Amino acid sequence: MDRTTETALTLRKTFLEGRLIELGERLEAIEDELDSHHDPDWEELATEREGDEVLEATGIAGKVEIAQIRAALARIADGSYGQCAHCGEAITEARLDVLPWTPLCRSCAR
Repeated sequence: MDRTTETALTLRKTFLEGRLIELGERLEAIEDELDSHHDPDWEELATEREGDEVLEATGIAGKVEIAQIRAALARIADGSYGQCAHCGEAITEARLDVLPWTPLCRSCAR
């Protein structure tokens, strides 16, 4: 692995680890917010429930992203990061810059 590739990989790994921490904190805040709603007023409770649905959807999306990030970190650890999981070709640096957790090259992602 050349120095440029090694540096890019280190930067992506650092980004992914930071994003994992950020998402964990966000999910914890969402759970705390969901647990705090118990307004006895029916009208207020309905409004809270609508907000809770948005929070739950955000939480689900966060959990999906966490799984994708953990999988990418595992690929970094086993040396397969940057190779398409479907066709085995290299994933372009530009694609990894935008989606550092992607397991697929652009062609296979279609």
